[in-house]
Amino acid sequence: MKLPLLLLLTCLSACSWFGSRKHELSDPAQIIVNGTPAGATVFIDSVPVGQATGADDHPLIIRLAPGDHKVEVHVGDRVVYREDTYVGRGEHRVVDVLSGLRG
Repeated sequence: MKLPLLLLLTCLSACSWFGSRKHELSDPAQIIVNGTPAGATVFIDSVPVGQATGADDHPLIIRLAPGDHKVEVHVGDRVVYREDTYVGRGEHRVVDVLSGLRG
C-alpha cells in the first residue's frame, strides 16, 4: 500500500514542478517608456527597439528577459536620456524620460 501512495505523491510533485516552470517562462518582464520626444529611438542594452511617437497616451512597451538593463533614448546622434534599471520576472518597470525635449 505504501508503494502506490509514494508513486502517486512523486507524480503529483513532478507535475506541479513542471507547471510552475511553464508559468515562470511565460511571464516576461516589460519596460514601459513614457515621455519620449517624437521621432526618438529607444535602445535597450545598446540595441534599437523602437521609435517613439511622442504621445503620452502611447508609451513604448518592450518585452524582455528579466535582469539588469540599460535604457537610452536617442534623438539623431545624441543620447538625450539614459537610465540603468532592473526588471524582475513578470514585472512592469515604467521609465519616465526626463529629456526636456517634447515634440
